[in-house]
Amino acid sequence: MQQIHHLIDGQHVAGGSGRTSPVFNPATGEQTGQLSLASSAEMDTAVASAQAAFEEWGNVSVARRTSLMFAFRNLVVDNAEEIAKRLTAEHGKVHADAMGEVARAIDNIEFACGLAEHLKGSHNEMASTGIDVYTVRRPLGVVAGITPFNFPAMVPMWMAPNAIACGNTFVLKPSERDPSAPMFIAELFQEAGFPPGVLNLVNGDKVAVDRLLEHPAVKAVSFVGSTPIARYVYTTGTSHGKRVQALGGAKNHMVVLPDADVELAADSAVSAAYGSAGERCMAISVVAAVGDVADSLVDAIKVRMEKLVIGDGTDSASDMGPLITREHRDRVAGYVGSAAEQGATVVVDGRDTRFESDGFFLGVSLLDNVTADMDAYRDEIFGPVLSVVRCDTYGEAVQLIADNPWGNGAAIFTRDGGAARQFQEDADAGMVGINVPIPVPVGYHSFGGWKDSLFGDTTMYGPEGIRFYTKPKVMTARWPDPATSSVDLGFPTNE
Repeated sequence: MQQIHHLIDGQHVAGGSGRTSPVFNPATGEQTGQLSLASSAEMDTAVASAQAAFEEWGNVSVARRTSLMFAFRNLVVDNAEEIAKRLTAEHGKVHADAMGEVARAIDNIEFACGLAEHLKGSHNEMASTGIDVYTVRRPLGVVAGITPFNFPAMVPMWMAPNAIACGNTFVLKPSERDPSAPMFIAELFQEAGFPPGVLNLVNGDKVAVDRLLEHPAVKAVSFVGSTPIARYVYTTGTSHGKRVQALGGAKNHMVVLPDADVELAADSAVSAAYGSAGERCMAISVVAAVGDVADSLVDAIKVRMEKLVIGDGTDSASDMGPLITREHRDRVAGYVGSAAEQGATVVVDGRDTRFESDGFFLGVSLLDNVTADMDAYRDEIFGPVLSVVRCDTYGEAVQLIADNPWGNGAAIFTRDGGAARQFQEDADAGMVGINVPIPVPVGYHSFGGWKDSLFGDTTMYGPEGIRFYTKPKVMTARWPDPATSSVDLGFPTNE
């Protein structure tokens, strides 16, 4: 059984707390690893390593940082298959999903490779007579990232490359559920030639998280996870004087207008709702079907669901893998039952699907005639359950999104450019898709929602990430006229 510890100051360090957590292959239900859970003292050691490394790393040239980041990027590209293999083994996602995650991780590393452009600052000559003013951005020091189980390779790369390229040092606390992929990526980081202590990886649970939030040397914390924990991280971290960006949960809506291409909308709904077993914060979990499109859309979605192959992510025939744990699978299944009890129509019941494996599998479910007061609508299910809410008008669909406490993403499917443009303005969400169901921005834009989907003033990665990981410094300078100076600016003579 694999023993997974920590990576501190460039070295693998065995856990000393005596506390451990099991790691499973969710496709078989078998325990494949044992993870060390850090004590507060072990987290202090990692932070001390990062603090010591910052003394030099913060003064390393941008050219050198860029060169090392390119080397890291190339190693991740060369090892993409191995990273994807680890993702499938511990998260369960199918190979295509895993490779897609690695590709988005690389996208963010590549943005960090070009960070020199974003660190140039600004300069005004003669802001006043004889006075120049210029602004530069400086690193914060030691910063930290706390990342979720659903994207254990991508989300750390939303944070660490930008933070480190800006001159900070980084402490990563990944999920306990699937730690092998982030550990392997951290090893590639060391192989790229970064100095020890620039990136430290500490595995742990709430003990490790709380110490990061309280530690006086940690200047900023980035978090992605559920809304209750995001709120806790934000309030605790800011109360200790830290910058915090904490991304929470979501209930993403896909509005389908009567003029939409039903085939395209159905394809998009199925891939966006059931891809990665629905365990992603940008998954479409609600289709708001407007007017008379509902019946044909539900039928088209059902037909596509019947063709999905659910199985081990290592099987190339599988379209969807298992859920992350047995407990989570059972929780998701419970929402299908409660929806039926509360009056929804269960068009497809994923609980009826039978699997030969002892893994944490659940079939896909489709709920129709869902209303906003049902548990399946009000809660973030985070699994392969798609709800259809029937709306009489476009305005009703927009109000549905506005009334929801989350505001991560929203999408509209229509052939009408005017309606699409209006939706861009009306949708009460931080990321909007037009005939695109999952509008996750590329690495040179920024990711983040509104309302209870984001706590903090800046979104994640891209230009907003640079602002989060740096602090501005403004210089105002006036120099005396050389004619009145005692400094001789002429050429030397023999006198």
